Amino acid sequence: MMNNYFIILASGQSKRFNSNTPKQFITYKNKALFEHSLDKAIESNLFKKIILVVNDKKQIKKKYSTNVLIIKGGKERSDSSLIALKFIKKFKPTNVLIHDAARPNFTINLLKKLINSLKKNKASIPVIYSKDSIKYKVKNQLFNLKRDNSYLTQTPQAFRFNEVYKLSLKQKNKIQDEATLFIENNLDIKFIKGETLNNKITFKEDINNTKTYFGIGFDIHRLIKQKKLFLGGIQIPYHSGLKGHSDGDVIIHSIIDALLGAMRKKDIGTFFPDNKKRFKNIRSPKLLKPIIEILNKNDFYINNLDINLICEQPKISKYRDKIISSLSNLINIDKNLINLKGKTVEKLGLIGKEKAIACEVICSISQ
Repeated sequence: MMNNYFIILASGQSKRFNSNTPKQFITYKNKALFEHSLDKAIESNLFKKIILVVNDKKQIKKKYSTNVLIIKGGKERSDSSLIALKFIKKFKPTNVLIHDAARPNFTINLLKKLINSLKKNKASIPVIYSKDSIKYKVKNQLFNLKRDNSYLTQTPQAFRFNEVYKLSLKQKNKIQDEATLFIENNLDIKFIKGETLNNKITFKEDINNTKTYFGIGFDIHRLIKQKKLFLGGIQIPYHSGLKGHSDGDVIIHSIIDALLGAMRKKDIGTFFPDNKKRFKNIRSPKLLKPIIEILNKNDFYINNLDINLICEQPKISKYRDKIISSLSNLINIDKNLINLKGKTVEKLGLIGKEKAIACEVICSISQ
């Protein structure tokens, strides 16, 4: 490990984020936003010390390893950066990386590339090209900026410590990043290729707040002679069918229960009680339709369905593609999102004696 130090700036006021909780402390992918950067820096094993700069040290409840130091920041980003640089001066660092906690998605590989670049350069900055066309206004005149010559700078930004420290001490104006210090003083910067996913979280919309829910469904019906067998909305050639108030389609019934479970809307019996005459011998696709309408009305979409059909006979492999096609049409989702497995019970019980068929379904939905 070289004499590298990592500064994480997590003391911003997050005015644009519009939240009671400061942005750096909001939960993102199951942990506080700043922790993604901290954990990666620790895991990389590239740094002697990691300095976390926050506006309120009391908000940090967890205990971290001894090479993590938590200090109080300043009013502006540039103030916090200088406070951290002054703090680590006593350790006589060779290199320092300065990073915004609002960028949680960088990789350890980027850290390695930046540190490696400092062997020959005093400042190394990750950049990407803009995907959008950029306009620049001077007074009342608009100019198109050439995209190939326009860079979007990211963090972490890597520096030889002494160079960035001297420039920071002299800087009187607010700056948005440390690369600005070098640019304003006409000093060389090495631009290295940044990472597209290393985007900055600025607004609430930048966080994918999609909620995913799971539901489980189960159904079993006895087989009886002189009845048509329906599975997944299609008729399967067989000497017996499923006894039930409706057509007994265990696949569709299990799907309905799984979807209702994921939406937290009770069960199939609540919507279609088996003591109501109007549901007598009804085809199951007619039961599924209003459930899909509830799903759509509540802005849910199905991520996938995993289906176990449990029976000795008929062999499901023969009809798998037809059943999946039928379900795909009924639910209006891609066939690739549906998986159907045939399971036997080794001749055990009612199912093993070919007197019943059961089905279980797990679904995942997002809103």
